[in-house]
Amino acid sequence: MTPLTTRVRAGYATGSLVTGAFGTVPGLLLLPYLTDRLAVPAAVAGLLVLAPKAWDVLFNPVAGRISDRAGVRRPFLLRGGIAVAVLFALLFAGPFTGAAGAVYVAVVFLLCATAYAFFQVPYVAMAAEITEDYDERTRLMAWRITFLALAILVSGAGAPAVRDLTGGYAPMGVAVGALILVGTVVTVLGTRDVARHVPAAAGLRELVGAVRESRAFRLLLAVFVVQAVGLGTMLAGVDYFARLVLGDQSLQTLLFVGFVGPALVVMPLWQRVGRRRGKRFGLVVASLLFAAAVVGLTASRALPVAAVLALMAVIGVGYAGMQVFPLAMLPDVITAQERRSGSTRAGLFSGVWTAGETLGLALGPGVYGLVLGLGGYVAGTGDAVQPDSAVTAALLGFTALPALLVVLALPLLPREETG
Repeated sequence: MTPLTTRVRAGYATGSLVTGAFGTVPGLLLLPYLTDRLAVPAAVAGLLVLAPKAWDVLFNPVAGRISDRAGVRRPFLLRGGIAVAVLFALLFAGPFTGAAGAVYVAVVFLLCATAYAFFQVPYVAMAAEITEDYDERTRLMAWRITFLALAILVSGAGAPAVRDLTGGYAPMGVAVGALILVGTVVTVLGTRDVARHVPAAAGLRELVGAVRESRAFRLLLAVFVVQAVGLGTMLAGVDYFARLVLGDQSLQTLLFVGFVGPALVVMPLWQRVGRRRGKRFGLVVASLLFAAAVVGLTASRALPVAAVLALMAVIGVGYAGMQVFPLAMLPDVITAQERRSGSTRAGLFSGVWTAGETLGLALGPGVYGLVLGLGGYVAGTGDAVQPDSAVTAALLGFTALPALLVVLALPLLPREETG
């Protein structure tokens, strides 16, 4: 099979600017935006971050079904991406505080998450349609995760920097919205020669039955979701970890650079691991490496900053593998099931997958908010003095809990499907 060109790989991978920014910034800043700018209690704020994305758990499969029936993917990418960019800017421009501010954020975030479903679901589905080659899919996902790491680095480190530089969340929302818009346009243009017409899909009942019948898909999804909860919890805690545990909020940017930077250079390593030992083996190794380094961060209050950043770099190496291998295994599972059934499954499978990913990443901030609430975190519009229990909660929610979730998911990993 003819390998994909660099232009095609880069064009598809640029969509990660959209998924990376939307997946990172709300998980990173929406919780502190609610607790420290809008004066919403931590436990309530955690639920507000969760609720709109929980809606996507039901809606994402619908978006997948709609794109399957339409027979095309790229128009959904364009319309969905533009809507996400506009709504994201509005999300952090709330004119209210307290209960009214909470309602505003909930409504706008719900609309934004719905628009995002129409970008993300067709985007993920395209991976199974661009190429059917086993190793080429790993290369394609390596490109995608490299761009994702870049997007996380730019948005995760840049968004707090813009907020701190301008003194407000609204300019940050506009800047991230612009990044989402760029990613949308470049991806639509870059995939114009490879986004082929999608065959007519089977009926919804048959498609749901196919998901039920594909044990490999269900197990892979379960692993990805549980690990996403751990990653979402850690992401939500970066601001609190830097501010409360390390005592310096400006370290938030360095933590992100330490976490994401290695992912930009280790992808060739993970590709070799996947080719020589398999994608499943690579995911296990990456997960254990991630968990071990995260556990090391429990001693952060006694470690020098350089050691903390070094551990974050190791976490970033593991994180890169935890992202690339499940996404590389997913098209294999989809293709294998489509061949068994003889009908299109990519849209629905991708819809269910992205619903699970959305739920996992949304549960993370919700769980972290609950941990902060149990620790007695004091919400407010100023710099409230936090009790020691809140500092301990911020530390454990950022370290022990994510490590536990990542490791607990591993026994569920299915055998690999090679199509």
